[in-house]
Amino acid sequence: MNNEVMIVAGEASGDLHGSRLITSMLERDPSLHFCGIGGPEMKRCGVGLLYDAAKIAVVGIFEVISHLPHLIRAQRVLRTRLKDKPPRLLILIDFPDFNLFLARKAKMLGIPVLYYISPQVWAWRSGRVKTIDRLTDGIGVILPFEEEFYRQRGVTKAQYVGHPLLDTVESNMSRDQFCAVNDIDPRYKLIGILPGSRNKEVRNLLPEFLRAADIFNALSSDPAVFLIPLAPTIEAGELDKAGVNDFRSRLDIRVINRDRYELIGACDAVLTASGTVTLETLLLDTPMVVAYKLTPMSFRLAKLLIKLGQFSLVKLGFFSLVNLIAGKAVVLELLQDEANAEALSEELYRLIYDQDRRATQISEFHSIRVKLGQRGASERAAALAFSLLKKND
Repeated sequence: MNNEVMIVAGEASGDLHGSRLITSMLERDPSLHFCGIGGPEMKRCGVGLLYDAAKIAVVGIFEVISHLPHLIRAQRVLRTRLKDKPPRLLILIDFPDFNLFLARKAKMLGIPVLYYISPQVWAWRSGRVKTIDRLTDGIGVILPFEEEFYRQRGVTKAQYVGHPLLDTVESNMSRDQFCAVNDIDPRYKLIGILPGSRNKEVRNLLPEFLRAADIFNALSSDPAVFLIPLAPTIEAGELDKAGVNDFRSRLDIRVINRDRYELIGACDAVLTASGTVTLETLLLDTPMVVAYKLTPMSFRLAKLLIKLGQFSLVKLGFFSLVNLIAGKAVVLELLQDEANAEALSEELYRLIYDQDRRATQISEFHSIRVKLGQRGASERAAALAFSLLKKND
């Protein structure tokens, strides 16, 4: 009997969520075999990787061009595998422009498709809702408002399974324990610098984050340590290229490649890129400033798409997941030119020294956590996957 499932995740967060889903599916049926695209987390779960996710992860519209050879090659590898050795189920995790091409091929071959962690069609190109409906047999959504978004557009197969981060984000150390393990004086202020999990994000954001840290360090009456968790998709050399070495003579910067959640949880506040990391930070009750930058060319094209009505985020008024789920401004968002060192350091200083501001933000985090629902997203997504496997038997 064919017990193979193909699963495709193109980014670090998708790799993590995919690994959790695979674990839950194997608990139900240990005879399943998995192949596809992912990273180190999925590989540790025994997935036969047909292509490395790090080679196809991109951010920005024009940045896709430099990755086109890998994107085309990866599509060819997966489409060939779908045809020559059809799996019982294809599971897609976010990464829409790549995955929807693959879904079309699967549909042509009669392979059922589960879209777990649906593309953020509520943010931009909402017209893709009909395409996703046509090309999939099941849709697992992870944000509380997404199921209703699909329902309002006539798509009834979308199910809210809960957010997988509720199952994975926790710190196993106290602040003092983290400081002891990493030889840090616990009396120091701990500032997290989280510039993203892709090289382009790091190059766009880290230089400004470092300049903001420098300004904060000059203003603060307390000594500070600046902590950078090294994402598995980023090499340490990329941080140096983005300016870390230039600031080491003035700042106490620690690049740490372990205990990511313990690091974030120990921080007094963080400067962070927009994305999944903002929810991780929220779940660890760490105050944050959220920023995002594209290359100038990509930003100009994005502004054109806004004028053409392609970005729903303009109507929603926010770009960070924290504020989108809350439906209001809980954290300060700084986009493109607004994400400058002066503005970042100013808000960082307030979050460190204005106790009312800190307490209000953390209180709002608790309210958002309630909206995210209960733990067990991976188990509910696994149940959805098995319902599709049974239909295909």
